[in-house]
Amino acid sequence: MPQHQRPTKEEIIKAEQRIEGFVHETIILTSAKLNELAGAQLFFKAEHLQKGGSFKVRGATNAVQALSKDQIKNGVATHSSGNHAQALAIAAKTRNIPAYVVMPNNAPVVKVEAVKNYGAHIIFCVPTLAARETTLNEVVREKEAVFIPPYNHMDIIAGQATMMKQFTEQVPDMAAAFIPIGGGGLISGSLLAVHYFNSDVKIYGAEPKNADDAYQSWKANKLIPANNPDTIADGLKTSLGDLTFPIIAEGVEQIITVTETEIIEAMKLIFIYLKQVVEPSAAVPLAALLKEKANFRGMKVGLILCGGNVDLKKLPF
Repeated sequence: MPQHQRPTKEEIIKAEQRIEGFVHETIILTSAKLNELAGAQLFFKAEHLQKGGSFKVRGATNAVQALSKDQIKNGVATHSSGNHAQALAIAAKTRNIPAYVVMPNNAPVVKVEAVKNYGAHIIFCVPTLAARETTLNEVVREKEAVFIPPYNHMDIIAGQATMMKQFTEQVPDMAAAFIPIGGGGLISGSLLAVHYFNSDVKIYGAEPKNADDAYQSWKANKLIPANNPDTIADGLKTSLGDLTFPIIAEGVEQIITVTETEIIEAMKLIFIYLKQVVEPSAAVPLAALLKEKANFRGMKVGLILCGGNVDLKKLPF
């Protein structure tokens, strides 16, 4: 794998050491019925049971722990309407510093309440990317806080890589793993983890058809931003970054896109057979595997349940 700007093997090991004790070693879930449906041995990494309800706390904790006392003294800031906001709030508490989160004024109430409960200071803005960035810049300037982006950041990618390193240690002889793609932090970290620690695992990206900028970018071999994505998998609407895309382009086996109906059906299967309520983004890997199951017969396949922050009043089934 060519060495563009990316975390090294040593940096991922360091990230694992930094976050130990601050994050859960999430369990692996299995289902005989889902194995039967897929014709493969499926292993689900339960990151929806992680602190803050998603894998995001790994990267956020690593980024916050990596900062010096002087850098961190005025706190950290970000803009997010979802899981990164909660993750950064949790990570800030580990250093006893404030977290400032810019959120759109139409963010789901359940997510706003969660961010508040984790102790972050919320600043609302109109729901456009330009407004989010402008408001964040004002907050960073006024508070002199450190901006921690959600995915396009070396320490974030290294932190997310710890998930796949841990997963391959929990499930030896895994042949393939399906990773959801939003901004690309999780899948780029996963690609680096298998590259450095377990090169036998093939990584497949999973993405909604209605938010398929990663698929388009991969096919064109150039970064194509998301264009008004409209999917139930709200965590996967984000465009790839200039750090995450090259890692994905060089390492991913394939990116599989799925329909909204397929995502909802996979959510339902996870609920019925794993007895877990996950957010739509977390169902995308299973939807992708079931779509391509003929190519994975008899294999040990890992799937990431990336998050569980869903409004129970708005379940699509």
